[in-house]
Amino acid sequence: MASNSTPDKGISRRAALAAAGTVGLTAVSLSTGLPSAEALPAGASASRTGGPSRHAGGWHRYVQGPSSRTVRPLRIVSTTGDVDNPDALLKPGGARSVLRRPQPVAAPAWPAGTTAQASSSHAGNNGNDGQPRTYDAANAIDGNPDTFWNDDTLGAFPDVLTITAPQVTPLRGITVVSNSDGVPTDYTVDVWRDGDWHTAATVTGNDAVQKAVPFAEQVSTDRVRITVTNAQDTPHGDFTRINEVWPAPVEPIPVPSVTVDFGKVVVGHPQIRFTSASANSPGVRVAFSETRQFLTDRSDFTRSDQAGGAGQGTDQFAVPAKGANWVDHKGFQAGDKVFADGLHGFRYLRISLDALASDSPAAQPWGTVEIDSVALRFTAYLGTPSTYRGWFLCSDDELNRYWYGAAYTNELVTDTFRQDDVDPRNAWSATLEGKLVLQDGAKRDRDPYVGDLAVSARTLYLTHDDAAEAARNVLADLADHQRADGWIPPASIGDYTLPLFDYPLYWVTCSWDYVLYTGDRQYATRYYPTLLKVLDTWYPSVTDAAGLLSKGLNGTGGYGDYAFLGRTGRVTYYNALYVQALQNAAQLARSQGQQTDAARWSARADKVAQAVNSLLWDADAGAYLDSATGAVRHAQDGNSLAVVTGIADTGRATSALAHLDATTKRPYGNAFMDNDTLFDQASQRVYAFTSYPEIEARFLTGQAESALDQIRRTYGWMDTNDPGTTHWEGIGPGGSLYEGAYTSMAHGWSTGVLPALTHHLLGARPTSPGYATWEVRPQPGGVDWATGQLPTPYGPLGVEWESGSRVFRLTVRVPGDTQGSVALPGDARGLRVSSGRRTLWDGRRAVTRDVTVVDGTVTVAGLGAGEHSFVSEPGGN
Repeated sequence: MASNSTPDKGISRRAALAAAGTVGLTAVSLSTGLPSAEALPAGASASRTGGPSRHAGGWHRYVQGPSSRTVRPLRIVSTTGDVDNPDALLKPGGARSVLRRPQPVAAPAWPAGTTAQASSSHAGNNGNDGQPRTYDAANAIDGNPDTFWNDDTLGAFPDVLTITAPQVTPLRGITVVSNSDGVPTDYTVDVWRDGDWHTAATVTGNDAVQKAVPFAEQVSTDRVRITVTNAQDTPHGDFTRINEVWPAPVEPIPVPSVTVDFGKVVVGHPQIRFTSASANSPGVRVAFSETRQFLTDRSDFTRSDQAGGAGQGTDQFAVPAKGANWVDHKGFQAGDKVFADGLHGFRYLRISLDALASDSPAAQPWGTVEIDSVALRFTAYLGTPSTYRGWFLCSDDELNRYWYGAAYTNELVTDTFRQDDVDPRNAWSATLEGKLVLQDGAKRDRDPYVGDLAVSARTLYLTHDDAAEAARNVLADLADHQRADGWIPPASIGDYTLPLFDYPLYWVTCSWDYVLYTGDRQYATRYYPTLLKVLDTWYPSVTDAAGLLSKGLNGTGGYGDYAFLGRTGRVTYYNALYVQALQNAAQLARSQGQQTDAARWSARADKVAQAVNSLLWDADAGAYLDSATGAVRHAQDGNSLAVVTGIADTGRATSALAHLDATTKRPYGNAFMDNDTLFDQASQRVYAFTSYPEIEARFLTGQAESALDQIRRTYGWMDTNDPGTTHWEGIGPGGSLYEGAYTSMAHGWSTGVLPALTHHLLGARPTSPGYATWEVRPQPGGVDWATGQLPTPYGPLGVEWESGSRVFRLTVRVPGDTQGSVALPGDARGLRVSSGRRTLWDGRRAVTRDVTVVDGTVTVAGLGAGEHSFVSEPGGN
């Protein structure tokens, strides 16, 4: 697994071929220096154009997907309590694992008439389960561990709980039973004696839910005071929570548990095969987490808790005496008791012999459970070497891992839209039910967001284009829910009402991407009216006199964006994205024969670009302002898109990227903001989503080495830190999970490394719908060689190149009915470019008609079906 392995710095072409099963010497083509067709490796296949698939199979070893839909854990991480033979869980049909827990004795109780008071108490509400509840101090002595005292001073201490008994009682100590969602970590226990408070015990660094606090000697008192000075900060707030205080020190009986590791994030329905159990219906609680850091007796995230359900952080099952083959599906096992959440995205799974007090008597927290095995029913797209229609391989082992890690991340979020599995916040939609979609995360939000498709759909098209319907289904559904004023919802969440300012623009750019990669002109025709309405009705309604989008106009002050940022007025990012959408819309219009619309949108894009340059460029910083309103700051999103869209000329592009390098470079990527004026530690936060256009911008401006450096820092960090392999939603200060346990560690919008490496390092991309035309423009950036294949409607487009100290060799295999061009890296002056024995460029002039110099680069156009090989080397006239 990636997080525990030592990365190789590079791999040779011989090693790549060896991984494919090739043995011995390989014949080499004199024109390319790469393996010839006669030396096709064992297991390699010919492309539809008749050429060999070089390095065929060498990339297979990087594929991360499981080999079947039944996935089993790889190892045991830890055990607690009385557990026999935990390793048996890893292999079915052999020995069994046994968890045992004795029946607990009754908890000690305070004398009748005991009362409790607190420094503050949170107001009552409906709680996580939707049922009315209180958080009064009395809950700490009511004998019910499901109720608790919750203070009302978020993040402020001390919090004080005072218990008063009706008469003096001898105490050897107390037990504090707290809530796993907020354990008091530091507190003192005082007792009332001789008319004053005396400290009987001090607790520091506690992380136990049940904490026995013995006194140095037995004391007689009628009052106990607990003063909390620190508590765990949780997603539900930094509060003090105490469920029970018992009038005796009771050491907890360790909960028997086993934690298994699946090696990387997986997604689907967990399955546990119980072979037998004691006759008292012992309960099992199952907790899930993408990282070990946030795996406790609670999952790092559950949809039921998010929606006010009954899970209380884990999935429950009451094991019958005869055993059961339990599959985790959403619902109650017995009436309104023993709840399971269903599908999960996780790497680590913890099984505990335990039960909620509220589930009694349906499930009991004691007994014996025998387990044969643990597995997962994998529900997402099953990416195996046979399903990859596009692939990539290069001499840098790290880049290969990042590319296939991105592919696997995207496979995890390519899944069927099912009512029980999606975001519970009114995201279910009958129009999507049962359809293949691209969701945003494996564990959450599990809803298709169109902004995410700006990255994840490209990743899909370049790997598994047979699943392109997953993108089309989302785009079409959101278009079908377009508002009367032209605004397009970002997702189905909130019954298609979540107000985002930028996401309708992503619908435009993603629609063009879909047509560009797939050639689906029927989609373009069907949803062209949607395009007209969003660009010619809604966005003009939020455009100011200068022609710039200005958030706040037309009631949009409360609208969010991809990160729900509090930006208003003229924002560079919104306007640069607007330019991109207008440019893409013009391309789509031309493909539809709508020249008037294309001209109008192109002219508007130029006008917006001019206004951005005149009103949002900060000459002092040499970068574009984040916003014309408020504090001065400069953002990754706006500056990167300004370069990608051509708003920035060469000078501004170079300056803006230099500013980002100087102010945002971190060991774990480039931050999305250059200072903290938007929110605290914004300059320490990295989004791979907005890093993708910056990486593109660096490639497009000839800074390939800088682009690869950013890739290695961003994706290297995610690859070598838990959970490894998959790509995170966001990275926080110091490389942390930016939203703690809530952070999605497998998020499709973070897979931009894959299209970046394919389109810019390998260098191939479509230039008109369905790859009818294409270009190959490699940018080696210090990488020795690369090879790959792009799936097109006409068959695979194959590319491979090798960059020596003086010679660059390139071969392109072109499917029928397509035509394209190649651009050889390096300054055309002094280079000799040849194909076979023919000289195409002699260092000063073209020898053949289809060769030109574009921006100082030798470009060969008019390449049709078949194999074309080129050599570029010094020695021209």
